[in-house]
Amino acid sequence: MGGLLTEVGRKLAEKWVTLLALPGALYLAVATAAVSLGHTHPFDLSRTADRITAWADRSAAAGGGGQVVLLLAVLAAAAMAGLAAQALGSLLERLWLAADWPAWPRPARTLAARRTARRRRAWIAAARAWHRRRDDDIHSLASGNRADPAARHAAERAMTRIAVEEPTRPTWSGDRLNAAAVRIERDQGLDLAATWPHLWLALPDGPRGEVTAARQALTRATTLAAWALLYLPLTLRWWPAALVACVLALTARARTHAAVDAYALLLEAATRLHARDLAGHLGLDATVPLTLDAADTVTRYLTPTAPPPPDGSDD
Repeated sequence: MGGLLTEVGRKLAEKWVTLLALPGALYLAVATAAVSLGHTHPFDLSRTADRITAWADRSAAAGGGGQVVLLLAVLAAAAMAGLAAQALGSLLERLWLAADWPAWPRPARTLAARRTARRRRAWIAAARAWHRRRDDDIHSLASGNRADPAARHAAERAMTRIAVEEPTRPTWSGDRLNAAAVRIERDQGLDLAATWPHLWLALPDGPRGEVTAARQALTRATTLAAWALLYLPLTLRWWPAALVACVLALTARARTHAAVDAYALLLEAATRLHARDLAGHLGLDATVPLTLDAADTVTRYLTPTAPPPPDGSDD
């Protein structure tokens, strides 16, 4: 038991250092440079070193006890910055996925509705162009001529840059994740929102680990975007902080798109591969491909019933 607790403590310490302490310490270093340098001497690092040395030589931090307190204060400040970034990252993830955008307060809900409508119009035009290209290629193949697929692939890329399925959310990331549910319901008749929590419990360790890793990658990407926002206030004091914020923002955007795409693919793949296993756990015939009737039975069995109507009496 002692060895187990030691190993758990070591892993927790590693995660604390990786997720909170190191990014927070870097943020504190940039903030210190911003305060000591300003816009007039943006790259004069000797000024920062002189400021830190002068402050460390004060009587409060000169002794051994003062230095320990100073170190603990720096670690605490770094951890607090890391926690702030994680909290802000969770908010950004909710905004990017936009699953509940119809419940957002105004004017955010109005702006989201306009953006969703604009994306839907653009997607419909791109989808029609792709279908025309695909139909033309099918007719050419039927007549014995194989058309160059480059135009069809370009039309498909133009469509998927907007959304994989018809947009129902104001963001690409939200629509990409929702596309997994749309495809599963269209192809297999399963309600992914109702099925997934139960399917997750029945997944083997391998697929579960892959899905968990993809979900953690999405969390790290949105946390990186949060760090970009936290660096923005420092630009008021030190303009090079804007470069750091821009690099972090662009990297976070690319990583978020990749993480959402991977997470959606794994959700869809795990559901397609293991839906029969879930049907077997429910006592259904799992020896044949899952039929639409069986999928409907699984969905109805796993979907909670609605609350009964009130009896009409007032307390």
